[in-house]
Amino acid sequence: MDKKQTLYSILDLALVSKDHSLKQTYNNALELARQAEIFGYTRYWLAEHHNSANIGSSATSVLIGYVAQGTNTLRIGSGGIMLPNHSPLIVAEQFGTLGSLYPNRIDLGLGRAPGTDRETAQAIRLDFMEAAHSFPNELEKIQTYFSTDNATSKVRATVAEGVEVPVYILGSSTDSAHLAAKKGLPYAFASHFATTHLWDALAIYRKEFKPSSVLQKPYVIAGVNIIIANTDEEAQRLSTSLIRMIVGIFTGKRDFVQPAIDMTDELKEVMQNPQVHQMLKYSFIGSKATVKAQVKEFMNQTQADELIAVTNIYDIKDRIQSYKLFAEIMKELN
Repeated sequence: MDKKQTLYSILDLALVSKDHSLKQTYNNALELARQAEIFGYTRYWLAEHHNSANIGSSATSVLIGYVAQGTNTLRIGSGGIMLPNHSPLIVAEQFGTLGSLYPNRIDLGLGRAPGTDRETAQAIRLDFMEAAHSFPNELEKIQTYFSTDNATSKVRATVAEGVEVPVYILGSSTDSAHLAAKKGLPYAFASHFATTHLWDALAIYRKEFKPSSVLQKPYVIAGVNIIIANTDEEAQRLSTSLIRMIVGIFTGKRDFVQPAIDMTDELKEVMQNPQVHQMLKYSFIGSKATVKAQVKEFMNQTQADELIAVTNIYDIKDRIQSYKLFAEIMKELN
C-alpha cells in the first residue's frame, strides 16, 4: 500500500515588520508566494484581521488577487474570510470574480471569528453576533450563490455561478468541526495557536463526517508554527520576534514585528508561562534535523492530510529560507 502523501502549504498574515512600509510588506508576501511555488507548496492562504498595526491582510480578497496575479500555479486563498464580517452575496461575488480571473487556483476558507476586537467587529457590522450565530446559514447562502441552480432566483451572484472555488471550513474550537463534518467539507484547524481543542475537533470531524458532492472522505489541514534555520541556536534567535509578538498580544501592546535578538533568560521564562507554552505547543523551532523529528511526530499523531505552516520571522530572507527548509523536510518525509 502506498504511503499517504501529506501536502504542505503556507498561512500568511502579511505581518508588518518594524521599519517596513505596507508596500514592502505586500511585495514580500508576493515574493514569498513566488518562492513557495518553486518549493512545491500546494497553497498560500492569507488571513483576515482588522485594527492591528502589525497585520497587513485586512482587505483579504484584494491581496489574494495581487498574489494570484504574480504567481502561476500555486493555489491562493483565504485562511480565512471571517464570514460574520461580510454579506455572503459580496463574498460570493468577490471570490467568483477571483475564480474567473485565476481558474482552478482560488480557495475560499471561511471562519466565524471576527479576527479583531469587539469594538472593531461592531464597526465592521452592527449585527456581528447575530451573523456569527447564523454561520451555518450564511455558509449555505454562499454555496447557493456559487451553484448554477441559483440562476432562476431573484437574488443572484451572477459572477459566481458555476465558478470552481472550493470552500474550506476553518476552526479553532469544536463548533466548526460539527459543521464541516455535516456539510462534507474540508476542515482546517488553527492548531498553530488554538492547541487545546485540536484532538477533540479532529475526532468529531472524522466521526461525524458525511460524504458530499465535493468530498468523499474527511480532509484535515492542521496549522503549525515553523521556524527553521541552519542551527538550533539561530532558529531560537529568530523565534524571539514571535515570542515578543505573543507578549504583545497578552499585554494588549501589539506592535510591529521586532527584529530578532539573542535569546534572553527573560524570553525563555515567557516561553514557560503556562498560557504561552500551551499556545505555542505546536511550534517547531530549530535546525532542519530538529524540526523534521517534531513534524514527523505531529504528522503521525494527527494523520493530517495537509500541514499549513505559519512562519512569523522579522526578515523576509530568513522567512523564505525557513519555508525552503520546511519544504525539504516535507519532501523527505513524503
